[in-house]
Amino acid sequence: MIYDFDQEINPHGTNSVKWECVPSDNGLVPWDKTDPALGNDRVLPMWVADMDFCSPQPVIDALVERARHGIFGYAVPTERYYQAVVDWMARRHGWQVEPDWICTTPGVVPALYVLVRTFVAPGQKVLVQPPVYHPFYRAITDNGGEIVRNPLILEDGRYRMDFDDLAGKLADPNLKLAILCNPHNPIGRVWPADDLRRFGELCAEHDVLVIADEIHGDLILPGERFVPFASLGQDFARNSITCTAPSKTFNLAGLHTSNIIVPDDELRNRFRQALNASGLPWLNPFGITALEAAYAKGEDWLAQVLTYLNGNLDTLDSYLRERLPAVRLIRPQGTYLAWLDCRGLGLSEERLKQLMLDEARLLVEEGSIFGPEGEGFLRVNIACRRTTLVEALDRIATALAARASAPA
Repeated sequence: MIYDFDQEINPHGTNSVKWECVPSDNGLVPWDKTDPALGNDRVLPMWVADMDFCSPQPVIDALVERARHGIFGYAVPTERYYQAVVDWMARRHGWQVEPDWICTTPGVVPALYVLVRTFVAPGQKVLVQPPVYHPFYRAITDNGGEIVRNPLILEDGRYRMDFDDLAGKLADPNLKLAILCNPHNPIGRVWPADDLRRFGELCAEHDVLVIADEIHGDLILPGERFVPFASLGQDFARNSITCTAPSKTFNLAGLHTSNIIVPDDELRNRFRQALNASGLPWLNPFGITALEAAYAKGEDWLAQVLTYLNGNLDTLDSYLRERLPAVRLIRPQGTYLAWLDCRGLGLSEERLKQLMLDEARLLVEEGSIFGPEGEGFLRVNIACRRTTLVEALDRIATALAARASAPA
């Protein structure tokens, strides 16, 4: 089947977080400024990480068929569900996962909270690599942990790990957990096997458990290769817990279905006990159905969407070079998130935010929410129609031109 990612789909009236809400200091609040009826005055939302594309047709068909059944009581995954996960990991990533290793949760972020609470006592430390996905910070501090930063280094247009700093930070006996993001959100870096191996060896040397957030691990752009951390060998598997989900891959975030893979028996038992004590709900029947259909019949759609996303990146890169040379794309190897270096504009963080929202009418995420290392950067979701992407870029160019021509 050929999918049309240029198709316009009206998201309004669907309770969409991306299109009908805005983040605030008090959480998400309803927002109507993205309504197409506003014309050129509407805001284009390019912030939260979900797609503007329909999910694969086999997933939609499976969900419709499940809905026709008419009974929506409590549901638990069966052997078919677990085998779908096992087969997917083997087929896509060459990783042999045992069904017993899989712990289901209604999301990676809730799972991360439980993991920190389980393996880090209040006052102990957790290492992150900023700029990094901002819920990591809250998961640590909300559970009484202390954040230790191992900042990534931007060099020649690509980020790398600072292993000297990492080794020094891991030597702290009060540091118990390290969160690895691969592919890395927001920068889109897909860590090579040698870097993962060195990271894992340093963590093992200092008895630090690795939590690998690999939720974007299927969204690997053409020419790149993704290596699951735990697939590097038994020693890496035993000292790690891997967070996965079909949500980013197939645009299924609202179905709240994720799989936390824990190869070590003792770690898995502790995590399962903590899950039982957490009060987190079971998976819902639609999430189970969607995962099984996506992992069985969604690869053709995924191949096509990755090609389209790569085309969007080419469009973005060319546009910036030709018309907005002060803004530089840190080209991702994975995810559908573009990390834009806007420091060449010479604007403060507040002025950059004002430029985007008030003048260009774009809702994006300012880099500082991913840590102070992200100041002067923006994270932009490019999982949208190409015409939407070009309109967003035109808006930025117009806003900058208007600012340049304004009286001093």
